[in-house]
Amino acid sequence: MRRSQVAALVDHTLLKPEATDADVIALVDEAVDLGVLAVCVSPSMVSDAAKAASTHPESLVIAAVAGFPSGKHLPAIKAQEARVAVDDGATEIDMVIDVGAALAGDIAQVAADIATVRSAVPGAVLKVIVESAALLSLGDENTLVAVCRAAEESGADFVKTSTGFHPAGGASVVAIEIMAATVEGRLGVKASGGIRTAEHAIAMLDAGATRLGLSGTRAVLDGLAG
Repeated sequence: MRRSQVAALVDHTLLKPEATDADVIALVDEAVDLGVLAVCVSPSMVSDAAKAASTHPESLVIAAVAGFPSGKHLPAIKAQEARVAVDDGATEIDMVIDVGAALAGDIAQVAADIATVRSAVPGAVLKVIVESAALLSLGDENTLVAVCRAAEESGADFVKTSTGFHPAGGASVVAIEIMAATVEGRLGVKASGGIRTAEHAIAMLDAGATRLGLSGTRAVLDGLAG
């Protein structure tokens, strides 16, 4: 794939807790310069990102996280966080599941959590962060498959590998292959967490990812032709 093709699949991401308003403005400017699809920011930074994006003629999607990064927020809190982000200008929400509930086998709780957020932002694109590395740490793929199915049944638009903050790790080819095989094109698959080279990004896309979450976007794209 050429540089422009990959750029069109990228959520240019800034979720560091020390991020400032100036950092978000710089993120948006860089996103436009790189020709990416979206920026992904913390909920408190959405209005700044939307305002900065409005100064550019190019279209830029604004995404925000909810329940980030632990997923241990009450569903109603995640839903309200998502709703406020949309009110502030986000059109996509990346929510984190309760990973502990998934690991305990309580897939019904995971599904209910997703459904609560979905109902709060019916017009937004909803991506569900499953922390695939943590789920695969059980030694089999059954929990990851079950969570992806729960996301689909609860109205998600994407399943997403990782927050990038979990000690179990980020995106992997194995996880993407499992997730893509489970949703079979009915949902998008976002690879995020630890993707730092063009080779790694292309491996994710070849495995079935349809969106990439990158913080070091320029370095990845600079490794691609055209």
